[in-house]
This record gives sequence, C-alpha cells and structure tokens, in this order.
Amino acid sequence: MRGPAIVFDNVSLQLGGTRVLDAVSFRVEAGTLHCLVGPNGGGKTSLVRTLLGQMPHSGSVRLEGEITTPLGYVPQLLDFDRNVPMTVNDVMALLGQRRPAFLGSSRAAKALRAAALARTGVAAMGAKPFGSLSGGQRQRVLLAQAISPVPWLLILDEPTAGIDEPGVRLVEALVAELHDRGVTILWINHDLEQVRRIAQSVTVINQRVSFHGSPAQWENVR
Repeated sequence: MRGPAIVFDNVSLQLGGTRVLDAVSFRVEAGTLHCLVGPNGGGKTSLVRTLLGQMPHSGSVRLEGEITTPLGYVPQLLDFDRNVPMTVNDVMALLGQRRPAFLGSSRAAKALRAAALARTGVAAMGAKPFGSLSGGQRQRVLLAQAISPVPWLLILDEPTAGIDEPGVRLVEALVAELHDRGVTILWINHDLEQVRRIAQSVTVINQRVSFHGSPAQWENVR
C-alpha cells in the first residue's frame, strides 16, 4: 500500500497585490520522497498551505490514491507564547484533539503520543513546559505529533532547522522508515546536500516551477 499522489494543477496565489505563485503545475508520485526547494520567499510554504486548505488560490490541488488520510504536518516554526503554562504532553493532546477537551485523553491516545515522543528522541520531555524547550527540541515534538498516528501523507517544512547533527540523522532515519512503508513525503528543504542524499524527486520553485525531475537530472542543469 502507498500514500496518495499529489497533483498541483495551474495553482496561482496573490497576496496583497504580490504574486506569490504563478501557474504552478507538477505531480508528486504516490509513495515517493519528494523535496521542494527554492529561494526564501519563492512560494514553497505558501504552496504547501494551499495543499492544507489554508490559502485561497486559483487552480486546483488534489490527492489521488486509495489512501489519502491521515495526514501529518510539521511546520517550520510554531508561533507559541513561551509563557503559556502548557507541557509537551498538553501541546501534543491539544494538537491531536479528537474529542471534547473536558473528557481528557484516552489511555490509547496517551500511549500513542508517548511512543511517538520516544521515536523522535524526546521521550523524557513529556512533563516539561513546551516553552522551555530549545528550537530543535520543539521541532522533534512537532514531528512526534505529525506521526501520531502514522500518516499516509507527511508534509515537512524544514523539520531539521535548528536541530543538531544527531537529531538530523534521527529525523532522516524516521522519514526513511515511513517512506519504506509507502508513505508519501513532501519535504521543503534548503539543505542541498540533504536533498541529494534523501530525495527521489525534486521540484524547484520561485513563484513558478523552474525544474521538476530526479536529483541526478537537477545536478545536470544546475
């Protein structure tokens, strides 16, 4: 079984009179690990947000395949007030809430979150204030949330930004494991060495698509 294919068909987006995306069209094949690269301000995060249904746009974005849910998403940065008295477990429960908050979390949900935190190397931090964590630790928590439950489509917006080298390797190993299970992965990435190391296919975007193909083909045209 494989996760869905992602199809961006003539997607355009304008914000405040500024053209952010201009007729973007490409396809991410089902079950692939696909990297989206390009300059800052080139529209990569905006394109992902159109996929998530968070940005108004023209054109269409659709998923194709037998399995399209669940979906996991790791944002580049989480806008969070460090003074809010919420623990890591609280944040995980809030982001993954599936029933009224006053009922609390089920035992199964707590076990699932604990296992996800362990897989991302922050098992001992569940009771710590989320605001006290480093940027890299917060990224690990957000990755744990994205894989709890294990998704069939995983969207990553620079998940290794601010993470030390052991953390980078852990994230890469976890993503490789999910990919081996057939999960479709769309990864916004600025680390070109990492892209060469992990990607099956690449799209370069700067408002428009300037390249779409394999990493080997990309090397030949750069």
